[in-house]
Amino acid sequence: MPAESPGDPETVARAICLRLLTDRARTRSELAGVLHRRGVPDGVADQVLGRFSEVGLIDDATFAEQWVRSRHTSRGLARRALAVELRRKGVAKEVADEALADVDAESERRKARELIDRRLRTLAMDGPKDRAKAGQRLLGMLARKGYPVGVATEVVRAALAEHGAEEDELGPVDFG
Repeated sequence: MPAESPGDPETVARAICLRLLTDRARTRSELAGVLHRRGVPDGVADQVLGRFSEVGLIDDATFAEQWVRSRHTSRGLARRALAVELRRKGVAKEVADEALADVDAESERRKARELIDRRLRTLAMDGPKDRAKAGQRLLGMLARKGYPVGVATEVVRAALAEHGAEEDELGPVDFG
């Protein structure tokens, strides 16, 4: 991608960062990647990013806390999926672990059940085959959202039991 505009690299770097930060919060790593792709020298990028961090415009810990809260609440993502997303965004493991501390096993179980209950409203379950198919689909949904096998199985079995399913209708659990 071509350079932003003629001018000194520091001004260009500040303009890029400010524009990106007006859309949404970003990690230092995300901004460093953009600056690198735009041809900003590494020394200038480090200086600008350092200054932005000093004044609080970049804060990976705050970003991670907000990201975890938002994605767990709105998308229903579990700890594992959230950890992967934070790693992709360049958040340090220690910072990510701190942000993920609020998503405990009970919180995951509660969110998984909300997701299952919402999805059950749209699934036809007229007989044992429908309930078994629904169970597999629900397990797959929870697996894609990063839920542990034990939590997913427990929540799906309980929800299906409330809808008249027999214990063996779910069949073998395969997160394959």
